[in-house]
Amino acid sequence: MGKLEELEQRIKSLPPDELSRFRAWFLEFDHQVWDRQIEADAKAGKLDRLVNEAMADYKAGKARGI
Repeated sequence: MGKLEELEQRIKSLPPDELSRFRAWFLEFDHQVWDRQIEADAKAGKLDRLVNEAMADYKAGKARGI
């Protein structure tokens, strides 16, 4: 059994209160990983095209209110 399968089995065997704590921890962990990735992509210029397209659409009047 690989590490992932072992982890899956361990998670499945958690009692409800520990599963709830794990969910909360993992959600926060996942958000932090996502934030770091977005920040790194922004610094590397990987989002520049999207920003430029959005700004061009806004200036062309293609934006709509929320």
